[in-house]
Amino acid sequence: MKNIFLTISLLFFAFILRAQDFKKYDKGSFIKGKDSIYYRILFPENFNPTEKYPIVFFLHGSGERGSDNEKQLAHGGNLFLKDDVRKNFPAIVVFPQCPDNDFWANINNTKDENGKRKITFVEGGKPTKAMHALVGMVKDFLKKPFVNKEQVYVGGLSMGGMGTFELLRRKRNTFAAAISICGGDNTNNIKKYQKVPLWIFHGAKDDVVDPAFSMVIAERLKTVGDEVKFSLYPNANHNSWDSAFAEPELLPWLFSHKK
Repeated sequence: MKNIFLTISLLFFAFILRAQDFKKYDKGSFIKGKDSIYYRILFPENFNPTEKYPIVFFLHGSGERGSDNEKQLAHGGNLFLKDDVRKNFPAIVVFPQCPDNDFWANINNTKDENGKRKITFVEGGKPTKAMHALVGMVKDFLKKPFVNKEQVYVGGLSMGGMGTFELLRRKRNTFAAAISICGGDNTNNIKKYQKVPLWIFHGAKDDVVDPAFSMVIAERLKTVGDEVKFSLYPNANHNSWDSAFAEPELLPWLFSHKK
């Protein structure tokens, strides 16, 4: 009984500790015309508004959509709170939240005759409402005097990995480097971001988003792109972000790039 109580206490303490850590992410919103999007933002320790800092935009997956301005921190939020990360990579980190019933990327999400999910990516096309607001938010942040425009980065997982590719092509010449985890895109869109250094991740056993989506983009970029890295985790399913976040070179690689 004591062991059970101790386990519950430790789990509760861990939950409270994480919640307290996430409070370091300030709440914000971007509202302009018909565009509105909520986000959480982490400023560097000892932030000085007269200095310029790198900025990272991180896009969550479909399971973290909503209006609570909190769920989007579930995957990746802790990574940027680590003491060594905050010390070695002082940056502004922004986690926007996609509303329910919307999607970062412009895709067709249907089911085949067997009820299996089928994703097709749109070539070109108009942005979703969430993407339109996201583009506006990014533009707004780039006007801030404390943002280093030479070090603007984007990353995302699952739906956010798809959104990463789409944001790259809709904000060309903005990002110094990007990471996409278990995402995908229409390969005909590659030419619009082939000059952006990219690190692509996927789990070989992913049964939610086909790893072939990432494979084909990586292979195409290797022939036409400036710089691409591809990590395929043989035993990982959809949550390949756990392996990606554990890569010791992930953030050193990302922040090493400048426009």
